[in-house]
Amino acid sequence: MPQVFIQPSYGTPDARRYGAESLEKTVDFCAYAELLDPADLTRLSALHPGGRARFWGAKDKYDRRMDTLATGDVVLFTGRKHVQATAEVGHGFRNPAFARRLWQPDPGKCLFSNVYSLRRYRHVGMPYEAIWALPGFTAGDNFMGLRFLDEAKSAAVVALLRDQAAG
Repeated sequence: MPQVFIQPSYGTPDARRYGAESLEKTVDFCAYAELLDPADLTRLSALHPGGRARFWGAKDKYDRRMDTLATGDVVLFTGRKHVQATAEVGHGFRNPAFARRLWQPDPGKCLFSNVYSLRRYRHVGMPYEAIWALPGFTAGDNFMGLRFLDEAKSAAVVALLRDQAAG
């Protein structure tokens, strides 16, 4: 069973700008090769043979949780009271220099240190109410902050996404 996590990513102007640069379009990660550890570049190239991928990240306060990411885990990108998009994790790695170059945050802004590539990215535009209706979720929860779901909630979300994709 893949791990599912909720990643706010469309709520703030900075997040929307980062998303426009690395979620809404793919990034030529080979252009950043000098910043990548050779093992990370090899793994990215194996998962994304064309040399392009979508990317997102997380702040250093989530380092321990981000260390649990695995290829195939599922992320829900949230904001504006909707799950805006879903994707599978490709490769996760810690690289603040890559994140700085990729997203070019304003000076003094909090920066991602954890980065992960994405596969099977798709827009879904699902209202939060669809998630709230699942067992274990709370109506009115606006999914603030990065959140990893437990196994039961992960299974419920994966089933919902599978049903929506089939329907």
